[in-house]
Amino acid sequence: MIKSILLPIDGSVYSETVLQYGIFLAKKFKSVLRILTIVDIRLYEWNLAAGADTFVPVMPSSEFQEESQRMQDEKADKVLEKAKNILKDSKLTYELVKTSGIPVDEILVYSKTNDLVIMGIRGEYERWSNSLLGATVEAVTRQISKPVLLTEKSFETPKRIHCGYDGSSAALKALQFAAYFASSLKIKVQILAVFDEEDEREAVLDEAEKYISPYNVEFQLRHETGDGTEVLINAQNSAPNASLMIIGSYGRSRLREAILGSTTVQVMRKAAKPVLLAK
Repeated sequence: MIKSILLPIDGSVYSETVLQYGIFLAKKFKSVLRILTIVDIRLYEWNLAAGADTFVPVMPSSEFQEESQRMQDEKADKVLEKAKNILKDSKLTYELVKTSGIPVDEILVYSKTNDLVIMGIRGEYERWSNSLLGATVEAVTRQISKPVLLTEKSFETPKRIHCGYDGSSAALKALQFAAYFASSLKIKVQILAVFDEEDEREAVLDEAEKYISPYNVEFQLRHETGDGTEVLINAQNSAPNASLMIIGSYGRSRLREAILGSTTVQVMRKAAKPVLLAK
């Protein structure tokens, strides 16, 4: 199911953790790793665009642009060289890729030929942002057609999986990944259904039980009431040891997401990591 994993890294504090999760999962799934670093053309081409449109046009010299590009290229080479050193003893098959472009666009392009993407929740410029989720990460997760695993700054081996299930098609995709990951990692799954009506809650969990039973994994059905977003976040954040949260993709109500923020976004922002967004 997962035979190729894309690891976009930028040299930030998240990069090594992304590599560690990639190595861990590639060994379990017997997957190929593809490490991608992107020379962000906006970091040097913006000078030309801004210079031409300002009140008093100030065009940077060609030497300035060339120097900016050279520095970005050198940095990308160093990022890949460090990744190579981390991977050299892993005994895994891997590829190192450097490309130029806008990060979101390039990640989306390269994701098409991979089964899973692993990203840190923030990028190298996190210290200048007050957001809980990087702009590149949020844009990628909204547009990508492949599952995305989001990591924090440190690696922890998952000891359990939490999976939210409400009977929707997005939740079914999450349940499929939960069953596959639990089978491959040999860990337990806790399936959470949050409904105020007991009959509805039990029907949904019966459905989940029928689906996951053939995988021969250890699982637990958890009945909850209240706010589904808070239940999912609290389940992972209060887990006694490292947990992997698997949730479905964005909901269908874009208006509600714009006003309140979807469950997907809130869990990605507030739950302990890693979080897998199933697609």
